Amino acid sequence: MENQELRKAGLKVTLPRVKILQILESAEDRHMSAEDVYKALIEADDDVGLATVYRVLTQFESAGLVVRHNFDGGHSVFELSRGEHHDHMVCMETGKIVEFTNQEIERIQKDIAEKHGYELVDHNLVLYVRPKQK
Repeated sequence: MENQELRKAGLKVTLPRVKILQILESAEDRHMSAEDVYKALIEADDDVGLATVYRVLTQFESAGLVVRHNFDGGHSVFELSRGEHHDHMVCMETGKIVEFTNQEIERIQKDIAEKHGYELVDHNLVLYVRPKQK
């Protein structure tokens, strides 16, 4: 499957690309930093350097295979581009990222753009949250 995805994205099939794509596809956490990917490669005894991980993730982003997010002050995380739109909540205490969709929010954003004479083309909504105090 990985080989087809790489070819479809116009990328040559190389071992580092296949290994990094496998890690992103099998990861429990859908949002991984380059360092997270690198650590997973080390744990799997795969010899891929950190610079290669950064380069491959950037290539994946350019090819549309992954989406890069900068949630907390420039710290980039990557998630596989699965085609379905969703928004994010980021816990300020734990760093946990929660994905959600809400049709009412989507409709309101579209309405706001239209009221100002625009057509909504794309958006990125991130809610920064913390656990409720009891």
